Amino acid sequence: MAVLARRCTNTWIVPRQCGAFINTFAIARVKEIGPETRFDAAYRAITQIGLAALMIHGFRPDTNRPGHHATIIQTLSLTLGMPSKRLMVLDTLRRKRNLADYTGEDIDEASVAAYIAEAAHLLEAAVASIRRHRPDLAIE
Repeated sequence: MAVLARRCTNTWIVPRQCGAFINTFAIARVKEIGPETRFDAAYRAITQIGLAALMIHGFRPDTNRPGHHATIIQTLSLTLGMPSKRLMVLDTLRRKRNLADYTGEDIDEASVAAYIAEAAHLLEAAVASIRRHRPDLAIE
């Protein structure tokens, strides 16, 4: 399991992470792209915003150890106040993404829609948290 490393947050990183999230989230919502690509984009968007949320609090997962994506999702309850039911949904979708990546399992449209909906909720929570904890950061 990955661990968290204490790291001083550079102010330019968090807005950049949020910008990456917004771009990746936009890709996930393009209906003309296949479900696997959209699902993967939604997953990436969630990990990007989760990483930004950790950085706001001065942490970063140790990417030299396995499990850092699971750590990012598990810490959303602490960084963004996400309820445990939402974390369970995100973790289930994370495991589904791993199956798709490593076994070629198909991704259905319902899973894509669920991940996109979770990413949208996460974006709202992240922007509110950034404005509350780091008002000095320019987040639109």
